[in-house]
Amino acid sequence: MSIDHCDVLCTTVSVLLWSLTGICYNLFFRKPCDFATMAVTDAESPHLGEITCGTLLQKLQEIWDEVGESDEERDKLLLQIEQECLDVYKRKVELAAKSRAELLQTLSDANAELSSLTTSLGEKSFVGIPDKSSGTIKEQLAAIAPALEQLWQQKEERVREFADVQSQIQKICGEIAGGLSNEVPIVDESDLSLKKLDDFHSQLQELQKEKSDRLQKVLEFVSTVHDLCAVLGLDFLSTVTEVHPSLDEETGVQSKSISNETLSRLAKTVLTLKDDKKQRLQKLQELATQLIDLWNLMDTPEEERELFDHVTCNISASVDEVTVPGALARDLIEQAEVEVDRLDQLKASRMKEIAFKKQSELEEIYARAHVEINPESARERILSLIDSGNVEPTELLADMDSQIAKAKEEAFSRKDILDRVEKWMSACEEESWLEDYNRDQNRYSASRGAHLNLKRAEKARILVSKIPAMVDTLVAKIRAWEEEHSMSFAYDGVPLLAMLDEYGMLRQEREEEKKRLREQKKVQEQPHIEQDSAFSTRPSPARPVSAKKPLGARANNGGANGTPNRRLSLNASQNGSRSIGKEAGRRETLNRPAAPTNYVAISKEEAASSPVSGAADQVPASP
Repeated sequence: MSIDHCDVLCTTVSVLLWSLTGICYNLFFRKPCDFATMAVTDAESPHLGEITCGTLLQKLQEIWDEVGESDEERDKLLLQIEQECLDVYKRKVELAAKSRAELLQTLSDANAELSSLTTSLGEKSFVGIPDKSSGTIKEQLAAIAPALEQLWQQKEERVREFADVQSQIQKICGEIAGGLSNEVPIVDESDLSLKKLDDFHSQLQELQKEKSDRLQKVLEFVSTVHDLCAVLGLDFLSTVTEVHPSLDEETGVQSKSISNETLSRLAKTVLTLKDDKKQRLQKLQELATQLIDLWNLMDTPEEERELFDHVTCNISASVDEVTVPGALARDLIEQAEVEVDRLDQLKASRMKEIAFKKQSELEEIYARAHVEINPESARERILSLIDSGNVEPTELLADMDSQIAKAKEEAFSRKDILDRVEKWMSACEEESWLEDYNRDQNRYSASRGAHLNLKRAEKARILVSKIPAMVDTLVAKIRAWEEEHSMSFAYDGVPLLAMLDEYGMLRQEREEEKKRLREQKKVQEQPHIEQDSAFSTRPSPARPVSAKKPLGARANNGGANGTPNRRLSLNASQNGSRSIGKEAGRRETLNRPAAPTNYVAISKEEAASSPVSGAADQVPASP
C-alpha cells in the first residue's frame, strides 16, 4: 500500500469516525426528550433540505405517532438503533485499528527497507534519514519517504553501474576463454557498495590490460607470420585464417580473437614456419655451396653465375638475416636443385679435366712447399681410374680434395722452416756477391753506382755475419719438425739437414784455406826487398789478369764457392766442393796467393787494404 492511499484512507476513516461518534453520542447520551429538542433544532436549521439525524428521528416520531406505537416498542426500536450504531462504531474502530496496524507495518517496512538500502549501498550514515521517534505515523512516513526515494534512485543507478562493469568483465572473460556469452550478468543487490564496485573496476582494468597485452601479442604473432610467409613464398591470408577467421586484415583490431587457443595455435604456426625457414635455408645453403664448387671446378663464367646470385647471396647468412620476400620460396629451391643436377651431369662428362685440374692444384701446393712428388704416375693413375669406371667421380674428387687438404696442412707445417731457408739462401747469395765484390780492384773507383755497391757491401757483411746463427736455428727447427712428424725434412727431394751439414763443411774448408793463404802471403813478403824494385813493371804473380770477373758472376754460376742456389741438391753441393778443391790445388801449384774464398771474418779495414797488398806484390824481391 502506498503512502498516498494510506493518507486518503486515514482521512476518510477519521471523517467517518467523527460522524459516527457524533451520531452515537447523540443516540446514547441523549434522552428521548432530547430527540424532540434535536428535532426542533434540526427543524430550525437553516439547511432545511439536508437530512440529519434529528430530521430522521422527527420523521420516525411522526410515523410512530401516526401509527400509535407504544413506548415499549419505541424504546425497543431505539435500543435496536443504538445497537446497530454500536456495531457500526465497532466496525469503524476495527477498521481504524487495522489501518493503524497497516500504517505501522508500512512504517516498519519502510524503516527496514531504508536499513537494507543503506546496508546494500554501503552507506553507514545518510543525511536524509529522520528521527524514528518524532511525529505521528503519517508524519514519520512522510519524513522517510524522500530518503527512500533517493536511496531507491541511488540503488537503481548503482545496479546499472554494476551491470555495466560486470557485462564488460564477462565479455572480456569470454574473449579470453574463446567463447562469447549472451547471458545478462546477475547483479547481487545485497552488496552494492562502492568498495565492491571499485573491486569490479580493478578487475575490469586488469582484464583490459590483459586483453591489451594479448592483443599486442596476437598482432606480433600475425606480423611474424606475415614476414615468414613472405620469405617462404606462402599465402599469408590462408595461413593466418586457418588459425582463426578473425585474424585477417579486414577484421578490426579490437575484434580479433585473443583466446588462449588462438595464441597457442599462433605460437605453433610461428614455430612451424621458423623450422621450415631454417630447413629451407640449410637446403639452399647446401645447394649454393654445391653450385660454387661446381662453378669453380668447371670455370663457369660470371654471366652464368649471376643468374643464381639470389641463391648464393645467402650462403653464409643466419636464419634471422634472411628477410627478403621470396628468398626461400619452394620454386627457387627447386630451380637451384635442377641447376645442381645439370652441373653434376656436366661434371661427369668433364671428369678428366676436373681431376687433372685438382692434380695441378695438388702439384702446385707441393711445389710451393718444395716437396718432391711424381706427377706423371699420379696422372696415369687418375686416367686409369676414370677409364676403368671402378670408382665414382664424386669419390675420386673427394679423395683428391682430401689429398689437397693434407697437402695444405703439410705445407703449413713446413712454412716456418721454408721461410728460414729462403732467408738463408738470400744470405748465401749476398755472401757470394760480397766475395766477387771484394775481388774487384775497381770497387773504390769513382764509377757510376759505386756508392750503391758500397752500401750493399756494408749490408751484406752484416747479413753474412748472421749466417751461422741462421744455420743453427734452422737445424734446431728441422730436428724438432722431424721428431714431431717422424720423417726426414726434404727440400726438393734432398734432406735439408744433409745440405746444411755439407754447407758447414764447405764453410769450414773455406775458412781453413783462407787462413793458409794468409800465412803463405806473409812468407812471400820479404823485409829486405830492394828499393829500386819498387818501380818494376813485372806483373804480380798474386793477381793474374784473368782472375778479374764481373760482379755477380759467382752467384750466377750456381755455387762455385759452395754457396747454395735457389734449387738445392746434394750433388750440386758435392760438385761445388770438388771445384773448390781443384781451384785450391791450382793455387798451391802456381804458388800464387788469391783472394780468400769467404770474406765473412775479414774486417772492413782488411778488405780496404787489398789493393795495397796487391801493389806490394808487384815489387820485385831485392837481390
